[in-house]
Amino acid sequence: MDKEKLVEKTTEALRPFETENLIGTMQHLNIKQIFSHPVVLIVLLAIFFFGVVRRSKPVLLTLFSLICIAMIIRFAMPAPGDDLSMSSTLPFVGGGMLIGCVIIYFTFIKSD
Repeated sequence: MDKEKLVEKTTEALRPFETENLIGTMQHLNIKQIFSHPVVLIVLLAIFFFGVVRRSKPVLLTLFSLICIAMIIRFAMPAPGDDLSMSSTLPFVGGGMLIGCVIIYFTFIKSD
């Protein structure tokens, strides 16, 4: 009986982190709300500081990718109940190609 209560409490505590809830939250937030959250700012600044101090190209490219993916999710994902259309697919494809081209350029073409 005690294990069942613990499992139920854990399930309820982790429910906001389900994929559906995270996607729903990302679709209804705007970029200003996301980047004004203190936890997001601290994590981004820590990653940026680590990337600049260590001069780590993979860390900076990962940070760039994360920020771009957040923006793509916000602008390219249709609202709940809407169908996927060409107008929402084009920003997704364009953003994905931009991220891929930047990563390929800085990883393979431009050398130190």
